Amino acid sequence: MMDKKELKPINHDFLNHISAVLDNARKNAKTAVNLSMVYAYYEIGKIIVEEEQQGKNRAAYGKQLLQELSKFLTDKFGKGFSVTNLKQMRQFYMIYSTDQIGQTLSDQFENLPSVDSGRKFFLSWSHYLKLMRISNEDERYFYEIESVKNDWSLSELKRQYDSSLYERLALSMDKDKVYRLALEGHHPETAKEAVKDPYVLEFLGLPELPEYSESELESRIIDHLQQFLLELGTGFAFIGRQVRFTFDEEHFMVDLVFYNRLLRCFVLFDLKIGELKHQDIGQMQMYVHYYDRKVKLPEENPTIGIILCKDKNNAVVEMTLPEENSQIFASKYETVLPSKEDLQKLLEEQIEVESK
Repeated sequence: MMDKKELKPINHDFLNHISAVLDNARKNAKTAVNLSMVYAYYEIGKIIVEEEQQGKNRAAYGKQLLQELSKFLTDKFGKGFSVTNLKQMRQFYMIYSTDQIGQTLSDQFENLPSVDSGRKFFLSWSHYLKLMRISNEDERYFYEIESVKNDWSLSELKRQYDSSLYERLALSMDKDKVYRLALEGHHPETAKEAVKDPYVLEFLGLPELPEYSESELESRIIDHLQQFLLELGTGFAFIGRQVRFTFDEEHFMVDLVFYNRLLRCFVLFDLKIGELKHQDIGQMQMYVHYYDRKVKLPEENPTIGIILCKDKNNAVVEMTLPEENSQIFASKYETVLPSKEDLQKLLEEQIEVESK
């Protein structure tokens, strides 16, 4: 018989592996239950609408119907079936019985059932309660697709909506590509489409500081790297901070270096807390040229350079950058959430100009 002293300690990787399997199973089970309830609420909404349409005095009949149904379901199933909740189910059916999500997304979830209209659902009921409050159909499509693709929690969906992600992306696109946002989500194909202006960094917690340095801004970004990657968008991977290279016996540091898997190129960030100067653009041009000539592989695409600044003069940017340059950008950053109304107005004005 083996002495207890000879027993080897249990491998922690083994324990963690088993734990991960169970965590994943529980998550999948929870997801399945949530999705089942979404489909059930859609069906309840459908039945309510069909019943209301048979009532002679629809307004009065509908009110009585919901009150009696609420009492019946609450007595039988408990909480969750107030008149307000039933109205939300009715609204859910009325909104989603007539629309179709992008086919690409549906193809990725062939195992999910379809409702009578052919529509599939991918998110929790809480997600759809938020989405239903978005009146613009194209915008609602976009946030649903991005939530699924990026596995956004409800809080992240709210944050992306509050930061006006749809409008900020659309401002960098022509009219046809804005339409594609609603069908496919964000799939950057060019350097310009991968860059936002402005970037919203309210999660850094900087507004309370009367002043801060560029190193403080950089440190805050690193401390909130996961949120910063979400703000950057699809396909970004972090490479390093203060990445050093030597050129002509002089040392240089790139503040932040990322790689975008979709565009297959390096993306360099230079951080500026004041107004952008033409020297800053010249410096970024040198960084980009070095990476293109010394770092990137032949099969990779040209490097993108982004100068992230608190303020910029567009005239200075236009005069400093060559007209043919399509790889270097100057973007403002906001430490508070921007006005959604202002961005929507800018987008509407841009689309109107392009339509003429």
